[in-house]
Amino acid sequence: MPSRLRSPAALWISALLFPPLGLFVLWTRTAGIARKLLGTLAVLAIAMIHLKYIYGLRIELSGNGMTPIFTFRSPEKHFAELEKSRAVQPDRAPAVAAVEAAPEPPKPAAAASAKLEIANGWTDFRGPLRDGVYRQGEILVDWPARGLELKWKQPVGGGYASFVVAGGRAYTIEQRRDMEFVAAYDLRNGKEVWTHSYPAHFQESMGGDGPRATPVYHGGFIYSMGATGEMRVLDAATGAVKWGKNILRDNQAQNITWGMSASPLIVDDTVVVQPGGSKGNSIAAYDKRTGKHVWKSLDDAQAYTSPMLVTLAGKRQILTATAKRFVGLDASKGTLLWEFPWVTEYNVNSSQPILVDANRFFISAGYGHGAALVEISGSGNSFRAKEIWQNNRMKNRFNSSVLYDGHIYGLDENILACMRVSDGNLMWKGGRYGYGQLLLASGHVVVLSESGELALVKASPEKHIEVSKFQAIEGKTWNVPAIDSGLLLVRNANEMACFQIGRRAGP
Repeated sequence: MPSRLRSPAALWISALLFPPLGLFVLWTRTAGIARKLLGTLAVLAIAMIHLKYIYGLRIELSGNGMTPIFTFRSPEKHFAELEKSRAVQPDRAPAVAAVEAAPEPPKPAAAASAKLEIANGWTDFRGPLRDGVYRQGEILVDWPARGLELKWKQPVGGGYASFVVAGGRAYTIEQRRDMEFVAAYDLRNGKEVWTHSYPAHFQESMGGDGPRATPVYHGGFIYSMGATGEMRVLDAATGAVKWGKNILRDNQAQNITWGMSASPLIVDDTVVVQPGGSKGNSIAAYDKRTGKHVWKSLDDAQAYTSPMLVTLAGKRQILTATAKRFVGLDASKGTLLWEFPWVTEYNVNSSQPILVDANRFFISAGYGHGAALVEISGSGNSFRAKEIWQNNRMKNRFNSSVLYDGHIYGLDENILACMRVSDGNLMWKGGRYGYGQLLLASGHVVVLSESGELALVKASPEKHIEVSKFQAIEGKTWNVPAIDSGLLLVRNANEMACFQIGRRAGP
């Protein structure tokens, strides 16, 4: 090589323009080995800048918190593609502007909202009972070799929220640039019907960016919770704001490490949320029509589990987890009925409890913790929680299990497992799906893996039987799937898709 091409100027120009060429020039020079090693580190740093800012390299962590996931996806390019896809959709309703303060309650909802009412739809996080079970009909259990029939697929904003479905529309919450968007989509074709947006940006290097909590559909309205505590109640037909507020500011609370993740819970005339404030501001109930405080309860820091409305030991109550315990609260007043200590590493309680029978429920946590069966007994306002069994054979990290025919099916860290719920006995472990999510339908477990694959596993305690598997979407996928009217909805921070999973009627 000519000496002028080995000069310092040539070295750094080549490294800036094309780092591999810079490395070649560096190692053909006559400099000592120490200087070459230092130069290599500098050229590699330049290469990383190229990969990040020119080629869109993103380094995320998988669900175990250690394994890196490398993707080449420029956020700017992604949002440009998303905006382009929405711009060409016909007959799209205009976006609904954000509000700085809660507006006056509007007049009663128009007929357009009323016709969105449906019975037994997928109107809540993990289904109407928050238990991850699809009950509307039978699903296909003999998937074609190429996978389920794709109805539509398109870009979506960031975040880990799932979908709720009502009246032929699918609703979710996304982060687009520096805004959170609550969006309504036509279930049949994915067309964006309306959006409501406001300034909010949540970024977290280990987990990822964007809102976490799945919205809730109830009575013609969408109840959404953003990662920074921005709550909105929107007309499901138009996206118009009924009321809104930031629950963290309203309850003098600080955000938790991985953002507000609990879906709001509708209890009679109230909506229950979990800001995690001290001095009685941990869990709060607002009038669902006006946004006025109805009650507040506890002093606990919050976790990531969504509250559930259940009946245990004959008492209607709110079952939820805080950072260090599971609790039962009176459904109408929020007073504490019982507690069960459940302390995990990093205070990460994020798995949903599962109601087992009239008195017992199952809980689980990852990070080396395990699972337990808890029994509630008592009457009136005097109740107690008792451990039936506890072991480390089912460790749900930020996913939740399902119950079928006396057995729990869930991801023990990143491996699917089956255990007998009565005594915690492990029946089998098999099938690595990463830190994905799952639902139960037609005696089968529908698994959405961490890498975006859809798998169908027979819900049998005998052994792990994977019926089928195919690639559904690309990229790290921690979002819970949703099923409504025979259609399966999946999404992650990159794309969303809809598949025909229900059996078609007729010939």
